[in-house]
Amino acid sequence: MVYANNTDIKQVSLFTKVKVKTGKIIAKRCPYNKLRLWGVRLCGFKVGKQVYIGEDLIIASIISEKSCHLFIEDRVAIGPRVTLVLSSDANWSRLTRIINPIKGSITLEQDCWLGAGVIIMPNITIGKGAIVGSGAVVTKNVPAYTVVAGVPAKIIKKLEIVEE
Repeated sequence: MVYANNTDIKQVSLFTKVKVKTGKIIAKRCPYNKLRLWGVRLCGFKVGKQVYIGEDLIIASIISEKSCHLFIEDRVAIGPRVTLVLSSDANWSRLTRIINPIKGSITLEQDCWLGAGVIIMPNITIGKGAIVGSGAVVTKNVPAYTVVAGVPAKIIKKLEIVEE
């Protein structure tokens, strides 16, 4: 595969590729939250305390890519069928000659909530206490204590901050 700019591609070992692929399968298909959390951690991603991940989580990333990161902070709730897009490329298409892969990180800050079927694109932060409505496609950062919904996701409400 030839990329327009192949200087930022970092290859990983076959063992690491298998480990990440296994982690993604566990995170997607296991019936218990603890196992899904373990699967995400097996991929090398950071997961905080008291996190819930619904079934059918998709973590879209190029398995051989080291520069994509997922940070899930404490008390995050992720609904079923959520897709987290860390990277994307045109695979074997000739487009890879002119278009670099899209890659980045996603950060889910404390106490945020992702509804069912949410899609989050690369290089996005969902702020503390933010809510993303079901089916939303997040293409921009979501501020703390904000409710977003739609395709693309737009702010529909600001939440009153109640700190303990």
